[in-house]
Amino acid sequence: MSSSLYLTKDEVTIKEIFVSITSVIIRKQLTKYKYVMANRSLESCRSKQDLLGRLLKIPRRNKVTICYRSFSLFKGAMVIPKNEAKKGVLLYLHGGGYICGGMDYATSVGTILSVKCSIRVFCAAYRLAPEHKFPAALEDGLTAYQYLISSGYKPEQIILCGESTGGGLVYSLGLRIKKEKLPLPGGIISISPWSDLTLSGASYKFNKDAYPIMTKEQLEFYADCYAIDRDNPYVSPLFGEFQNFPPSLIFVGENEIMLDDANRLHEKLLSDKCESRLIVAQGMWHGYILYCLKENRCDFKEINSFLTDRLPGERSLLWMRLDNAAKIFPATYRRNNNHVFRLSATLTEEVDNTFLQSALDATVKRFPTIAVRLRRGLFWYYLEEIVMAPEIQEERAYPLAKMPFENIRKCAFRVLVYQNRIAVEFFHALTDGNGGLIFLKTLVAEYLKQRYTIEIPAVNGVLNCSEAATEQEKQDSFQKYAGTVTKSRAADNSYRLSGTNENEGYLNATTFLLDTKELLNAAKRQGVTLTVFVAAVLIKACYEIQNETVPLKKQKPLKLLIPVNLRKLFYSKSLRNFVLYVTPGINPQMGKWSLEEICKSIHHQMGLLVNKKEMAAMITANVRVEQLIVLRIIPLFLKNLVMKIAYNLVNEGKNCLALSNLGVVCLPDEMQNYIERFDFMLGASPQDVYNCGVISLGNLLCLNFVRSIKEPILEQKVYSILKMQGVNVKAEGNRR
Repeated sequence: MSSSLYLTKDEVTIKEIFVSITSVIIRKQLTKYKYVMANRSLESCRSKQDLLGRLLKIPRRNKVTICYRSFSLFKGAMVIPKNEAKKGVLLYLHGGGYICGGMDYATSVGTILSVKCSIRVFCAAYRLAPEHKFPAALEDGLTAYQYLISSGYKPEQIILCGESTGGGLVYSLGLRIKKEKLPLPGGIISISPWSDLTLSGASYKFNKDAYPIMTKEQLEFYADCYAIDRDNPYVSPLFGEFQNFPPSLIFVGENEIMLDDANRLHEKLLSDKCESRLIVAQGMWHGYILYCLKENRCDFKEINSFLTDRLPGERSLLWMRLDNAAKIFPATYRRNNNHVFRLSATLTEEVDNTFLQSALDATVKRFPTIAVRLRRGLFWYYLEEIVMAPEIQEERAYPLAKMPFENIRKCAFRVLVYQNRIAVEFFHALTDGNGGLIFLKTLVAEYLKQRYTIEIPAVNGVLNCSEAATEQEKQDSFQKYAGTVTKSRAADNSYRLSGTNENEGYLNATTFLLDTKELLNAAKRQGVTLTVFVAAVLIKACYEIQNETVPLKKQKPLKLLIPVNLRKLFYSKSLRNFVLYVTPGINPQMGKWSLEEICKSIHHQMGLLVNKKEMAAMITANVRVEQLIVLRIIPLFLKNLVMKIAYNLVNEGKNCLALSNLGVVCLPDEMQNYIERFDFMLGASPQDVYNCGVISLGNLLCLNFVRSIKEPILEQKVYSILKMQGVNVKAEGNRR
């Protein structure tokens, strides 16, 4: 809509249409609109049609999210209703005489259909005549249909829908799909179809005075703009052959000059042995359904009934068993250790919460395995998809604040905003850092697309919110790759860092901002990877702390808990948990350790531990425990007790801290200039007083420490070691 605070005289005339409440008043306003549009230039007609669409959208614009998609020759958009209930999608082709009707108009009508029918609507803003004559619109419709199939929709889940020009074009598209020997869609809904561009129907004469919007002369002009060969079945589908076509539902107004286009199309479908139902609305005009009149509410009931009959069942909320790694998290939940991790993106400009909420509404539909709540069953916890996205929250006083269990049972993640930072905090049962990063990148991409009206391709871990989640993304890959050989998980206790616990669960966050090249050069000088180098620095720091506080004879081994992304070893596109842990370290009682020696030791240990065979044996060991018949049949409250004991025996006291490196964040080029940095934080607790996350964007690496104690003992040591290695450090934190 115009950025002006006031509407022009013509715009006021159009807007008056939509403040009316009865068909009598609307008919009068439409008659005025007919003269407003008469003798307009092509550009003016197009702008007024788009304005008409934007005004149609106003009452329902907050009930949907729109995700745009660019094709090589045209643009499309998926309209996603917040009340989505049907399993399928409408492929909507707009009206406008082939010369009008851009994206604004298409998404506006798509919004009406989406909200009224509780279904996704994909709008194809096909190329317009006279710049793009036949078969441009038809080719674009075919591309949109093939795109939906490639996005995961089965043909029977796609319903073609159009009004006016689009009402005829959907039948031309059906004929083209049939010609290409592609599977036909599940059905066709046509509103006031223009199916005969030769204009041979008798109603062009007998309804000439009754029809309030357009004239036969206008339609002659539109037809000439679009095609020369007007009796071609792909131009005028009335002359096509419809054998084996899916069922049709056709609406038309009694007073339309195109009344015979609908009547004759219906008769042709029946003569070709197709199922078709025609509804003629008394006293109504062209495209009357789109005005959502009180007198015609039954028409949307008819559409919904048709969709219910044609689509393979209503969309039910996805529920999933917890993956193998996730089962431990709800069982070992504690008030001060609730297994939450955090990912955040810092943008170049302050975040607009309105756009972010809209982006989140779209993103959660794309991630049914992450946008979930935790539910309690008799034998196991399970995850259930949430109906709507949670509300955006303002940032708290400190990161990773307690996520109460009752909140996790409503929604197991939260989105927080502070100035120009977007953060997502996940209950670990949903996903690991790799899946969480894909969620965050997709959310930020959708936000940027909506706020700045830019195109961002679905590459480098950014998913397309218009597409459906794949079965591979929902997979529990632990079950897929469990083998026959197991590996013991027994381990010696490790030295634990300690200090003065913060009150009320407060967590301190310290971030070291590092030059990635400097850190890589320091690692290269030691002949190790960046992850091994950072791990060695942390172990060296813990080694020095223990030397200062514990006599040598009482010193314990120093080990880190390092997650391994199994997707790098086993083919998996799962967005659920798919990591295991290794615990490399040193024994200080063997003698003095230099940083160089620690680097070499960790490097060789990682080489021995991180390989496909070792990881497969660990996967098998974990899955075997889950499959024990005794564990499977005992009730959940007893199972939780057993799992807590097992967790304490296997994990408690086995490492100094966790170090998780998500590596370099790759983004589409179109996002680069909008994002300054990413951060990755793991929660800490009185038991695990420190954890460390690493993530980098471009040449900026963030080393994020989170601690539950007051004293920054580890950060001070790490800072000194890095400086000695020629790595400059800029530190920031939330210390109160």
